[in-house]
Amino acid sequence: MTQEHPITPPPDLVRHWSRFQGDTNPEALWFRIANEAARWGADQELEACCEWLQDPDLNVDTYKLCAARRPKPQSLKEQALEALDEEQAELSIQNYKLIRAVLESLPDNE
Repeated sequence: MTQEHPITPPPDLVRHWSRFQGDTNPEALWFRIANEAARWGADQELEACCEWLQDPDLNVDTYKLCAARRPKPQSLKEQALEALDEEQAELSIQNYKLIRAVLESLPDNE
């Protein structure tokens, strides 16, 4: 029996990836599975690195590693603030400040 690499995706997960809707082309399906497997393996490696970096003697902030290697997409609030800044010239200063204040008061949800 061959021993699998520690970041080889489990067979159930690969079967799940093979059930994507709309992939009738076998080449596209294999590409999708390979892409998901690569992403899954990279996430496993990142988690292992973060666990290793938890050693208090290293004095490292693991959240910075995660933020750098797996950046999160902008929240709706961040997108709205960015869009508002792009439209600033079209608004009166009062309306701009009012809308910005309301958006900034919202919670930072994803």
